[in-house]
Amino acid sequence: MSSFKGSDTYVVDAKGRVSIPSKMRKNIEPEAHLTFIVTRGLEKCLYAYPLDEWQRLEDSIRLLSPANEKDRFFARTLMQWSEEVQLDSQFRLLIPKSLLDFAEISKEVFFIGVLDHIELWKPEHFKKYLESRKETYEKVVEHVMGKTQGTDS
Repeated sequence: MSSFKGSDTYVVDAKGRVSIPSKMRKNIEPEAHLTFIVTRGLEKCLYAYPLDEWQRLEDSIRLLSPANEKDRFFARTLMQWSEEVQLDSQFRLLIPKSLLDFAEISKEVFFIGVLDHIELWKPEHFKKYLESRKETYEKVVEHVMGKTQGTDS
């Protein structure tokens, strides 16, 4: 089970390759076979799932109802944007141009480890995302962690 955490900024080369930060590399499980699935994320970022974690996500998607319009739309959209990418010998991912264009990533990429996957952001987009938050981190923590303690705020 992966446990990606932390953040870092790296350069995107002319071919669209980005190196996985070394502190995140150590969390890639052997079951991933150095393979990631990169797909469209939320808030204009990309999600990179190691293959073993992606397979868990796919298992949950298979449980969705094909008779439900929202379930179909979600599955179609997610799978349409998903690309399998093998890490090269320097632990770089070759990000498809369509995904780089979607996230507007060109010269730099901001990596965030989010437990089972890694998010890739254009640094300016992530900064704007943080600035757009209406609630403080403390208020969100109080709400989210309060729910896990059984005291839904």
